[in-house]
Amino acid sequence: MTGETDLKKLLGSMTPELLPDVYVFATLAPGVAQPAGLEPMMLFREREGTTLILREGEAKAAGLQATFRCRMVTLNIHSSLEAVGFLAAITTRLATAGMGVNPVSAFYHDHLFVPADRAEDAMELLQGLAVESRA
Repeated sequence: MTGETDLKKLLGSMTPELLPDVYVFATLAPGVAQPAGLEPMMLFREREGTTLILREGEAKAAGLQATFRCRMVTLNIHSSLEAVGFLAAITTRLATAGMGVNPVSAFYHDHLFVPADRAEDAMELLQGLAVESRA
């Protein structure tokens, strides 16, 4: 299973799905252990610390300072990790509407973390892009 690489097929076939939870980004300093019981959606280690993307309630319960209240949009198409231009087209569309986005690519799908208060706007823009790409 290598995933789709054709940009037109990727854009035209994606079915964005808005997940219900509100997520936040938090960070742990180097060497600081992740609090017990957390189930982050993503964990990424950098020199400066470990970034966690997790549900807002989990971050609060663990006493973590967090930023960027966001919603997660999953682009339901199996995109190849070698696909060219897919996220560029999507992030450009969102940027044109003045919307920041934090994309994450996983093995099967790409996921977008968009501002919580603009999540419905993001969905409309993504659905419009998919329809345009089918023409």
